Amino acid sequence: MRRLYLLIPDVESCRAIVDELRGEGVAPSHLHVVASLSSHLEGLPEATAWQKTELAYGIWIGILLGGVAGLLASLLAVTIPPPGIEIGTTAVLASTVAGAAFGSLASASMKGHEHNRKLAQFDPEIERGSILLIVDVARSEVSRTEEIILKHHPEARIEVIKSKRRIAA
Repeated sequence: MRRLYLLIPDVESCRAIVDELRGEGVAPSHLHVVASLSSHLEGLPEATAWQKTELAYGIWIGILLGGVAGLLASLLAVTIPPPGIEIGTTAVLASTVAGAAFGSLASASMKGHEHNRKLAQFDPEIERGSILLIVDVARSEVSRTEEIILKHHPEARIEVIKSKRRIAA
């Protein structure tokens, strides 16, 4: 999947693009709108915390760090066992899973309030009244989706984000 970021000058153009993309088979769950508080987005698929915050990143980092911490703690307990307690592989696995679960919850609670750093570059234009439409499409559909949008809406500015490189279209 690739994520396309479209800066659109007004709500009416955004509605037209969303309708057109839905007509072309883009699932409503793959369309997300971000706008200033003064914009009226009735009927448009507003972005959730999943798109507007670092929540997803926080969960993955928490799982990774918490899982590693749980694994290391259990391996330490196996290497230097407390007197009278025998620790087996089940305890190691349980400690790793518990660490990952705790880490994901802790990290998600912190990152869930942090603004998505990929959206920060669009903040000045959003505050001036532009609408940001985020579209998730398959890699093979990126060019076709861009053509559909620009054919009828040349005013839209499209950026495709893949991995850590940003490609402006």
